[in-house]
Amino acid sequence: MRSILYSLYFISIVFFLSSCLNQGNKECTKNPYEDDYRNIASISNRQEWHSANVHDPSCIKVGDTYYLYSTDAYYIPPNIIFKDDSTVHIGCIPIRSSKDLVHWKFEGWAFDSIPQDAFDFVKEANEGKSPESIWAPYVHQVGEEFRLYYSLSYFGKNGSCIGLATSDSPLGPWVDKGIVVKTLYEDEMNAIDPSVINDPKTGRSWMYYGSSFGGLYCVELNTETGLTINPEDKGHMVACRGDQANRVIEAPEIIYNKEQGMYYLFVSYDPFFSFYNIRVGRSKSPYGPFVDCFGADLKDTTNNYPILTHSYMFKGHPGWSGNAHCAVIEDDGNYFLMHQGRLAPDNLMFRLHVKVVRWLSNGWPVLSPERYNPFVKQSLAESKELDGDWEIIEIKDLPDQLKLKQGQVPQEEWSYTPEAYNLSRKIKFNKDGAIEDDKTVFISYNSNGGFLYLKNNKNEITECAVLRAWDWENEKETIVFTGILNNGNGIWGKKVPKSRK
Repeated sequence: MRSILYSLYFISIVFFLSSCLNQGNKECTKNPYEDDYRNIASISNRQEWHSANVHDPSCIKVGDTYYLYSTDAYYIPPNIIFKDDSTVHIGCIPIRSSKDLVHWKFEGWAFDSIPQDAFDFVKEANEGKSPESIWAPYVHQVGEEFRLYYSLSYFGKNGSCIGLATSDSPLGPWVDKGIVVKTLYEDEMNAIDPSVINDPKTGRSWMYYGSSFGGLYCVELNTETGLTINPEDKGHMVACRGDQANRVIEAPEIIYNKEQGMYYLFVSYDPFFSFYNIRVGRSKSPYGPFVDCFGADLKDTTNNYPILTHSYMFKGHPGWSGNAHCAVIEDDGNYFLMHQGRLAPDNLMFRLHVKVVRWLSNGWPVLSPERYNPFVKQSLAESKELDGDWEIIEIKDLPDQLKLKQGQVPQEEWSYTPEAYNLSRKIKFNKDGAIEDDKTVFISYNSNGGFLYLKNNKNEITECAVLRAWDWENEKETIVFTGILNNGNGIWGKKVPKSRK
């Protein structure tokens, strides 16, 4: 069932018409920005950052505007003055706004400084070591009130807490309401990385949080206050991994998909500087249990599947690592997943990636191989458009390149070779409908559905969603597919131009 897919055979391809991303007749001829932003890394250039310096995103849509919140983290290149504008006070939790999920306006910070109660608790819990920044905010709306949850900790320790601030505007001002959950050294869990859901079936509220210290937990909240119903309650476990000293699990993100009638729990694995990757489980209840695509409970301390993202490299680009800690939003029936990605080869610059989510017929989500561009119009792809060169990537686990420390990559080892990426390989569609990939087979088309089907040499069938997308490596529109192989790995495909830039 989980055997490695070595060669692909196509037995049928189906394309579909979707209007969800139709943005009119605008034409895009180049990328909205360069991935390498070292030349605009100082604080005075923050309005040019757009998706730069976004780590651990959380997003909400209010009216026609998206609001994005992230960890206090910035790339500071050598030999530059980051604080090059003395009029700017750098606070905590950067806020951005956007109309199109690509161009982001820097709006400022949620807090002038770390809220005092949370600061005092974490400092005392870590024997006088002061927290320096706020991590992993999560924004949530209840009625007319906006709730901003935030994490405070000291790296590698579980003397941590999750706080709450509220406002009547997504831009604030924010009023701190105190600590929601706190953990100490003797606790199994770690109070960081919150995600909240109001159960549409019952109206009850739940918060998911945690890390490799004991796994991920779910605790019930008071819907009226946003705090826990029982101040001492830390909840119950919903996900865990074995060898927690070396294998990371963190960053839960919970959503409910009414079409599927399921709750989806997205989690992040492994070092955030390198092999950070996203997995997902689902449940009929927000309480759990959450199971993976093989029916295994996410609490089983085994690796769970499917793998939705990982370290990868398409041709014409140095590659992306650290592709995890996600936010997922639903927008009028359309779903988008957002995560940071670290730019190879140094992995120190990190940008927000926004990916279109598609749902397979079995109810599992898959992500577009390419970042979202609103100017790409969705329409039926004709069979003749398949002719030409394609790249495919199997999104799979990779062996550790070095010894990890507390599950992370040591600071002096942030550079990676191509062997540290899932690399693409080339296939070719012929004009007669054949695929050149070790062997040649014939394919057929029909106009129903919206999926592409792969068949390997063991006659295992893989369903993939197909969509039009923006090719960020080659700066043009293209066609992509995305699916889940029978071994639980992801599979991505992209049509590429004959002559690369």
